[in-house]
Amino acid sequence: MEQIRITAAGSAGGAALVLAKLGARARSAGAVGTDAVGDMLLGLLERDGVDTSLLVRRTDVQTSASVLPIRPTGERPAFHVVGANATYGPDDAPWEDIADATHLHLGGPEFMGGEAAAQILSRARQGGAVTSADILAPGDPGLLEWVAPALPELDYLLPNDEQVLGFTGASDVADGCRALVERGVGCVAATCGADGVLIVDGEGVEEVPAFDIEVVDTTGCGDAFSAGFLRGLSLGRDHSEAATLGCAAAALVAQGLGTDHGDYDLARVDGFASEASRRAPA
Repeated sequence: MEQIRITAAGSAGGAALVLAKLGARARSAGAVGTDAVGDMLLGLLERDGVDTSLLVRRTDVQTSASVLPIRPTGERPAFHVVGANATYGPDDAPWEDIADATHLHLGGPEFMGGEAAAQILSRARQGGAVTSADILAPGDPGLLEWVAPALPELDYLLPNDEQVLGFTGASDVADGCRALVERGVGCVAATCGADGVLIVDGEGVEEVPAFDIEVVDTTGCGDAFSAGFLRGLSLGRDHSEAATLGCAAAALVAQGLGTDHGDYDLARVDGFASEASRRAPA
């Protein structure tokens, strides 16, 4: 065992801290406990520039946490406690802040269910925000039905390839992404590991290759991609350019342990994207 690290992570927290590193104003809304883990999580998010003022503290439930032993083979069995994440819903949502947001990214909509998630996403869109989500749970058709009411409220869904295939029963990732678009999602950007990203919307399919790097740990790479992709969109970049920024952020994170690995900003990530070699699309 070479090192043990404690980091902020998750489809909401991980994306928020990478967004903040990339120069976005990131505010996290959700629930954490009043335990020591919650104190530490807030400190880690704030250290990287995330505004935690919208986080609700629960006295009767622990902060969500995971233990990930990273093996030399790259395997990372997970020990996870959902904790306070399962207690957050529309009654806790900061509606005025949601209405003022330019973008709302919902991490793990399955924890509150599709109807509750749809309420939050719909309010954000009414205020003019771009909406997105990243599902944390493995792909399963039953889970897709559970979150289905939220799909038409999503401008972007950011799953991985295994989730796409599991949700839809498709044998091809592009076909699975098309099925999700048919369910109401505006655009699906599916991460495919070393093969990069597949972007599917009503206009067609586009492949964006990954960067050729020496991987240390893939923990948080999906969240880093989401952050880079969303940051690119916020800067007016097209889907391909935004996905390239996302792949570059993920590549930097993958070269160390944890979602918060790396000392970088938007300029450095753009520079890395310009200089690093790319993998050919599968």
